[in-house]
Amino acid sequence: MTRASVLVTGADGFIGSHLVEALVRAGQSVRAMVQYNSFDSRGWLDHVAPEILDAVEVVAADIRDPFGVKAAMQGCDTVFHLAALIAIPYSYRSPASYVATNVAGTLNVIQAARDLDLCRVIHTSTSEVYGTARFTPITEDHPLQAQSPYAASKIGADQIALSFYRSFGTPVAVIRPFNTYGPRQSTRAVIPTIITQLAAGHTTLHLGALRPTRDFNYIADTVAGFLAVAAADAAIGEVINIGSGFEISIGELARTIARLMGREVTITTDEDRLRPEKSEVERLLAANGKARRLTGWRPAYAGREGLEQGLRETIAWFTQPENLARYRPGTYTL
Repeated sequence: MTRASVLVTGADGFIGSHLVEALVRAGQSVRAMVQYNSFDSRGWLDHVAPEILDAVEVVAADIRDPFGVKAAMQGCDTVFHLAALIAIPYSYRSPASYVATNVAGTLNVIQAARDLDLCRVIHTSTSEVYGTARFTPITEDHPLQAQSPYAASKIGADQIALSFYRSFGTPVAVIRPFNTYGPRQSTRAVIPTIITQLAAGHTTLHLGALRPTRDFNYIADTVAGFLAVAAADAAIGEVINIGSGFEISIGELARTIARLMGREVTITTDEDRLRPEKSEVERLLAANGKARRLTGWRPAYAGREGLEQGLRETIAWFTQPENLARYRPGTYTL
């Protein structure tokens, strides 16, 4: 990317905080939008290096409020839109909050981008919109199938973003990351769940379904994908998968992490952690050729070797006592 004034929504989250770090290191002028709260918490931005945070303008707002969103976007050239509710189990309980945050929140960003004549918006999708793969590897023209309220809300958000490109020429690119993992991720995700249980000395791993396969993308590769999409004029109006192109079952993943951590464990399936039968996405495997063609992006952590390297780096972070202390290993929350 050339130097620009950029806004990151969802900057207080897992991917957002890593993206903010990368943008600052790349010399960008960064404004970080975090969720307004009464604790004055900036989420994971409170834990980045001081020199990074000192270089960032932090604004607290609510993605559901069009006035606050537009104010946060004033004066920016590019917006990376990551703010969203992402926990699938919670979407079963509170689907309306996903519509308000993910669909209406995206509309707020895209409408403001049109009004303010921004250079471009990078809208964040998810591989969950594909549902269980009908063919692999999954290309961007794979049918969309919402198997959870979360996935439905993201399909709606994606279509809102693309509709503004088609209707008004609003410069939107849709980035569709497959399962991202790495330092700072919530234990609602499977890799931190496994690592923290093992790091806490548990001899039995409590997980959900073990058979489904996923394409896990290390956080450094996902962030590099965001930067590549933002820099590519050819990405405007396009949907672009960001995935490693390697799949592994959850059961094999758990055994791999246990091996890397030098642990022998029993793996059990907890009923509370299972999705409803028709809601489980059984297989996800990315085709990433379009990303290579349009942006030049390639995964640095590719194949089994790349996955294991990313897992080692993730394990190293989570097993630091000060980091592990931020989590509740083995506790399942929606």
